[in-house]
Amino acid sequence: MSLLRKLLSTGLMLLAAASAMAAEVPEPRGSGDLGIVVERASGSVLVIDTSAMAVLGRVEGLGDLSHASAVFSRDQRYAYVFGRDGGISRIDLLTRTLAGRVVQAGNSIGGAISQDGRMVVAQNYEPGGLKAFDAQTLAPLADIPADYGEGRRARVVGLTDLADGRFAYALFDAGEIRVTDLHDPGHPQTRRFPAGKSPYDGLATPDGRYYIAGLFGEDGLALLDLWQPEKGVRKVLQGYGRGQEPLPVYKMPHLRGWSVANGRVYLPAIGRHEVLVMDMANWQEVGRIPVRGQPVFVMARPDGREVWVNFAFPDNGAVQVIDTLDNRVTDTLEPGRAVLHMEFTPRGEAVWISSRDDDRVAIYTTGTHALLKVLPAKSPSGIFFSARAVRSGF
Repeated sequence: MSLLRKLLSTGLMLLAAASAMAAEVPEPRGSGDLGIVVERASGSVLVIDTSAMAVLGRVEGLGDLSHASAVFSRDQRYAYVFGRDGGISRIDLLTRTLAGRVVQAGNSIGGAISQDGRMVVAQNYEPGGLKAFDAQTLAPLADIPADYGEGRRARVVGLTDLADGRFAYALFDAGEIRVTDLHDPGHPQTRRFPAGKSPYDGLATPDGRYYIAGLFGEDGLALLDLWQPEKGVRKVLQGYGRGQEPLPVYKMPHLRGWSVANGRVYLPAIGRHEVLVMDMANWQEVGRIPVRGQPVFVMARPDGREVWVNFAFPDNGAVQVIDTLDNRVTDTLEPGRAVLHMEFTPRGEAVWISSRDDDRVAIYTTGTHALLKVLPAKSPSGIFFSARAVRSGF
């Protein structure tokens, strides 16, 4: 009897231990509906579930996130957060933990991940240039200075991944677009293209053929055909502000928030209360849409049916919706004070909007523009969903 009790007691203890261990292991789940919300003031990010419209947890200790952006691993498990202080933080979305971190520069404003997912690359203001790292270990792979003139380095903006291990980017101070081949990171190869005055941001078209840099120092954009780079840069939209005095610019627009819909490109106009419309067939202007303020992000719903726009101060409490069939504003929303970013769910049924000064993220349905839910967040700014992992240029 004593032996039986002992065996029974041991069995119960083992069962209790196994149950406790099981309770500590997160329930298996996919990562395709996960994402992060950057909490810029506290150096943290929220890990969120887009399907449940819920916050799963918070990851802290990420440094200066005042201009943070993120890219994702191919399996959508890891987010790489690029901080303003030069930090790259590798976040495990499934365990909601910091899986690695390296501070690689003094001032940085974003980064990219290679087409094959093996390399993350930071674009740096100080020192100006690119630095590449192994995506698994964050071990350094390459350092490409943005040299120009007599021993000077330019600030790098508009970094985007291309096919075959290449990256395109712009040099704000040097007025250039550069394309660097990092297929062999030990021997990077860079081509240089004069672009115009002060390119402030850049992006690649969804098919990876064209790289477009916005020009802060002059009206227009610089367009490089990446399939035929020997033809050099051509200028487009050169006349949109001709003869007019631009308004003071309180917040630089972001070409990363540009939109392609119905064969047209929708872009923010620097110093204007307008969204510019360009035909992708010939890169000619086909329209201008008056909006409430100076656009910062001009973002298309995944199906291209609408474009959503947020604004610089003093109109940064509003978001306007543009119908892309007739190119007119159809709705104006007030999600909260200081709207900094928007992100559509992967198939576009909802949009998440950050409101920094109201410490919240508002979620709207794109069907009726009704408010679905509000989530608390500490000074939220960028919102990034793991579905970006399967799209180039993010």
